[in-house]
Amino acid sequence: MTTTLLQELSLLDYLALGWFFICWAGYSFFSEKSTLANQCLVGVSHAYRLDWAKQMLRREVRIVDSALVGNLMTSVSFYANTTIYIIAGLIAVMGTLDKTMSAADVLPFTHATGRSLWELKLLLLLGIFIFAYFKFTWSLRQLNLLSILIGAAPPISAPAPEIEKFSHRMGSINTLSGDEFNRAIRAYYFGLATLCWFIQPWLFILMTTAITLVLYRRDFLSNTLRALRD
Repeated sequence: MTTTLLQELSLLDYLALGWFFICWAGYSFFSEKSTLANQCLVGVSHAYRLDWAKQMLRREVRIVDSALVGNLMTSVSFYANTTIYIIAGLIAVMGTLDKTMSAADVLPFTHATGRSLWELKLLLLLGIFIFAYFKFTWSLRQLNLLSILIGAAPPISAPAPEIEKFSHRMGSINTLSGDEFNRAIRAYYFGLATLCWFIQPWLFILMTTAITLVLYRRDFLSNTLRALRD
């Protein structure tokens, strides 16, 4: 099977696949680890998460904060459940691959490929959404920990050093959860780009580039970011 797959992969397929991983890994590093990471939407939101923790510890009644964490958990749970359905659908397609290939061959604009290459494309897509699922569920677990911290938060009469230390702990957990959620959403974006590989490898390259540019614009040049900074 490996020999057959290598024969089916064209030079353009190799280039498209390589460009895909370069864009995904490169943008992830750029938006999270580079010197400009603190200037993007995710970096600015980190400061607001810490501010939220500090404001919460100044309140005697923290029902609003529990409700906000509950809303976040609902949102993440929705995405996690949706991802499970996507994974199940992809597995179902793999079980009926011959019919899927026959239907795709009728389309005039698709690139003709063999079964092995189809399986590789589906496995890549499946791997992306499995990755996203693990990120969503880890984000959800961290939000559960955040809700526990709200329950364990010191009273407003506690010493200032204790409140400061606890606020940083809460802000860190909230930030870590948000980072995992953003990584999962990013996987969704690049999963959409992968769909184009089923049509044409050059379209896969174009869509990967477009997705990267869209992510950059939303994270570094969006009106939402300007509103948070102003």
